[in-house]
Amino acid sequence: MNFSGTVRLNTFGVCVIIATLILFYIYIFSSNSLNRSEKKNVVNLRKLLITAIEVAEKGGKQVKLVREEMTLNKHSKGKTKEGAEMLVTNADSSSHCIMFFGLTHTFPHLKVVSEEQESSKLCDNTQPVLDLDPASKEGLSRLVDSEVFTEDLMVWIDPLDATQEYTENLPQYVTTMVCVVFRGKPIIGVIHKPLEKEPVTYWAWLEHGRSTSLTGLLATRKSPESKSTVIISRSHAGKGVQIAESAFGKETKIIEAGGSGYKSLAVVSGNASLYMHLTQIKKWDICAPDAILQSVGGRLSTLEDDEIDYSSEQEKVNEHGVVASYKDHDYYIKKLSAVKDSWSKSS
Repeated sequence: MNFSGTVRLNTFGVCVIIATLILFYIYIFSSNSLNRSEKKNVVNLRKLLITAIEVAEKGGKQVKLVREEMTLNKHSKGKTKEGAEMLVTNADSSSHCIMFFGLTHTFPHLKVVSEEQESSKLCDNTQPVLDLDPASKEGLSRLVDSEVFTEDLMVWIDPLDATQEYTENLPQYVTTMVCVVFRGKPIIGVIHKPLEKEPVTYWAWLEHGRSTSLTGLLATRKSPESKSTVIISRSHAGKGVQIAESAFGKETKIIEAGGSGYKSLAVVSGNASLYMHLTQIKKWDICAPDAILQSVGGRLSTLEDDEIDYSSEQEKVNEHGVVASYKDHDYYIKKLSAVKDSWSKSS
């Protein structure tokens, strides 16, 4: 039997093999590129929630440290429309550095807006990428992952809410806050109280879950002393007292307090039935409270009963006041609408 002979290559077959290998290589390369692109353009919301909690608490530690070391360096960064000083301290700046760069280093393509954005140039922006182990935060390991496109998200942070009260050593009002917005609507809110005897964090992820601290606040909720126990700003009150009494009656109980975070939690706990703010207010002050209130069935709106759009970093100010309640929102809006001319002139 003769096994000798010439092996003849089929030119067409060779071309097919080469073409197949090229196409396979292109497919693999394209798939890897697509995966990298998808990772760049998609955010895991559970991991973002973990990060939001982490940076709020780390920022809070800076706030506490500055207070303990008495290195406040209090100064004004301008005045509000009503003429009140807008104070800033070393605590605002150092908390911003931790919170802003903690978020942007962990999620490099995420749009983050901070009250103290101007402080970024003073930061040592070498914050490490955070460890996003859900087991490190109570209640997070049971949450179901959810992913959305980065371009649909925006984050508002308030590195120190109630700076005025912070400088006056009124620690109960002080919070750090983070709010995650999806297509203009708040979906995650974090309010951390760093100066309590035992610091506590309240968080909510709409339609997914909330912290045991927030659940506990609801469980121990008391009924306000009256349907019109109104909490207003102690430093930006405007004509708040007169208008509350005009809208709800002379027997209205007025509580003056600092910090939007504090005031919204007072509504959740039942210490107040209504949080009212008549003048303009920055969106980082109210975004996390908005998410927290929605998560427990409450509501935060403008004085005209409109939802607030948090989607644009160019529009940092809500010009139309705030009404926040746990229930009976329509009642409060109707009562305030009846004295609209009065509160319009106060702004």
